[in-house]
Amino acid sequence: MTVQALLLAALAGFAVAGVLLGVRMYRAEARLPSDLALALEVGATRVSKADSAVDRLGMRFAPLVLRLMGPRRVDAKRRRIDMAGNPGGLTLNRYAARRAVYGVFGVLLFLVFLTNDQLLFAVLALAFGLLAADALIWQAIRDRKEVIDRTLPDFLDVLAVVVSAGLGFRQALDRVAERYEGPWADELRITLRQMDMGVSRRQAFDELRRRNSSEQVAQFVSALQQGEELGSPIADTLIQLATDMRRTDAQNSRRRAAKTIPKATMVTLVFMLPATMILIATGMFLGAGTNFGSILGR
Repeated sequence: MTVQALLLAALAGFAVAGVLLGVRMYRAEARLPSDLALALEVGATRVSKADSAVDRLGMRFAPLVLRLMGPRRVDAKRRRIDMAGNPGGLTLNRYAARRAVYGVFGVLLFLVFLTNDQLLFAVLALAFGLLAADALIWQAIRDRKEVIDRTLPDFLDVLAVVVSAGLGFRQALDRVAERYEGPWADELRITLRQMDMGVSRRQAFDELRRRNSSEQVAQFVSALQQGEELGSPIADTLIQLATDMRRTDAQNSRRRAAKTIPKATMVTLVFMLPATMILIATGMFLGAGTNFGSILGR
């Protein structure tokens, strides 16, 4: 028996063992530790059936994955998940479970493609196993940042009006947050809940800044803290901050537009212009009834 046949037989054995282990874990679901069982339930209404099946299959290996990652990487990943807003009910244990399942699946595909001398597909399969669990987090962080940056200036205008009407900052923040939906409203509700539990306003807003990668959120928190230290009117600070954010956003939009023009020109020159010339030349030859055999000497 050749080495390739032995490797394929070993892969088949691993696949069967994986199925049997998955069935055993599914039947033993009721005996999961309390923290892992809770992780399966958190955000269950937002998790698709496919993701839920992956979570249940890999949850047994979540503690092992977290131990292999180490405390520093676990803390960094927890912060990234918080920055993403727990997309689809994602928790740290769910992330570890998905990474275990995707990793094993990617390695198996890597070995299968490698035995068939398909190196490119083998590398792609291995990359999928390593990066699939993080792809959702990356995209969620980017989308969340864009939504918050777009929402924050209007929120500051409304908040400034409510504060100018005579409400205290804490009450005004609560009142305006009730009228908004989306990632920014969720962040504000978390901050307000922390303040209700006894966390100081400065610490709660520091946590708000830590959970978000948006520069505008950092500017908002810094402006509030500086205004509190200097005793400047909060309404004027909010209006000026909203104006600065809109100006910065307009400048960024102009920069993106300036970068788009050379890219569009390059695409036109490299792809569209040669294809158009080929179509025109082909139409001219076909319309003229040219005998290509005589041109080629056949």
